[in-house]
Amino acid sequence: MNKRDLLIKLPKVDDILNDIRIQEIMEKFPRVTVVDAIRCKIDETRKLILNTSNDNLDKFEIDLNILVDDIIGVIEKENQMKLRKVINATGVVLHTNLGRALISEKVLKDLSEVASNYSTLEFDIDTGKRGSRYSHVEEVICKLTGAESALVVNNNAAAVLLVLNTIAKDKEVIVSRGQLVEIGGSFRVPEVMLQGGAILKEVGTTNKTHLFDYENNINEETAAILKVHTSNYKVLGFSKEIEIEELCLLAKKFDIPVIEDIGSGTLIDLSKYGLTYEPTVLESLSKGADIVTFSGDKLLGGPQAGVIVGKKIYIDKMKKNQLTRALRVDKMTLIALEATLRLYLDENQALNNIPTLRMLTMDKEKIREKAMVLYDKIIKEVSKFIVEFTEGYSQVGGGAMPLTNLPTFLISLKSSDLSTKKTEELLRYNDPAIITRINDDKVLLDVRTIKENDFDIIVKALRAIENRR
Repeated sequence: MNKRDLLIKLPKVDDILNDIRIQEIMEKFPRVTVVDAIRCKIDETRKLILNTSNDNLDKFEIDLNILVDDIIGVIEKENQMKLRKVINATGVVLHTNLGRALISEKVLKDLSEVASNYSTLEFDIDTGKRGSRYSHVEEVICKLTGAESALVVNNNAAAVLLVLNTIAKDKEVIVSRGQLVEIGGSFRVPEVMLQGGAILKEVGTTNKTHLFDYENNINEETAAILKVHTSNYKVLGFSKEIEIEELCLLAKKFDIPVIEDIGSGTLIDLSKYGLTYEPTVLESLSKGADIVTFSGDKLLGGPQAGVIVGKKIYIDKMKKNQLTRALRVDKMTLIALEATLRLYLDENQALNNIPTLRMLTMDKEKIREKAMVLYDKIIKEVSKFIVEFTEGYSQVGGGAMPLTNLPTFLISLKSSDLSTKKTEELLRYNDPAIITRINDDKVLLDVRTIKENDFDIIVKALRAIENRR
């Protein structure tokens, strides 16, 4: 067969448009989108024919079914949402790259109800006048933490920025050198302080800071003491840092406030469930901190937000700061945050209904049972993989509890005809993408972070890899 014959065999646009599968996909996508994809595929095939050597033309086949499959694949890929669901099989609960904390199903109901209707975002039902968007969450935050007042901005870095800009603009803030952390994405405490207008006063050393280091550096230009919880790393061995109680006693003597950034922002002492101790918001305030900042989407298990709690005199000033307008949260965040916080009014409700807490505190035996269900499904449906059931460890993630290893059960996969790297890649290219990890030349599935209703998707993806063209 020569090139001319192959070019004649190329289907016309109308021929492909009449295919039943193309007719079905035009119900989902605009006709112009479908026609453009068809023309592109025909042109691509034409160029391929023209660039193929005469010796290889006999191997060239024009199959309408394959052309239609490719066209549909291109249309669906190019028109799918860029931000979309993936299956997290890595075992990292707060996976920053995969969206961090999952929103509770209970919260989603409130979110859908309010977001799809007009709401009381800035309207006071009692007075019939304009209200404050922050009042919706302030009451429940204060109830849970014991704070005098509260304010919510769009993330914890913004919270620290607003606090420093309000309280310490053009003045010194004392921070231990060992707490000048990088919080991810190259955002660093010193740079955040600089943008907030505060003058950084480093004290102590990387591994040891004493109370006298703080006291010797307090002067007329000192606006506050900042304590940063180093949640994403630990200094072990010959080290020392000053506890919040001591800092508060020292600050009181000089009549300056203490700001504590506790990062992850847990409202429950998770150490009683076998996890590493993390300071709670209530504990920090009860020990004397004047202002505490924390994240909404880490250990709290809510939407991305930065929460500021503390003394009313300082929070009121922040509410009037012009930066607050630039850093304010939208109604979606406020709805999700308020609904999440309300679950904390009953600790058992929070543990059972907030995905982050449920995954972190999941009993090892329950994880084993969950893993066995997926293992049995894979064994029953898949034949070209060596499948093993093994123990391992999950991680908290999100810069929280870096030394905590959570015992878990893993399913390892080794293809009989594919490299481990290629298997991982094909799972990642699945729709929805299945994100795994590789160890010892095997693909690992950690069931701690996999939803049960996604098990069948994983099995189907593995079957598709086995039956690939």
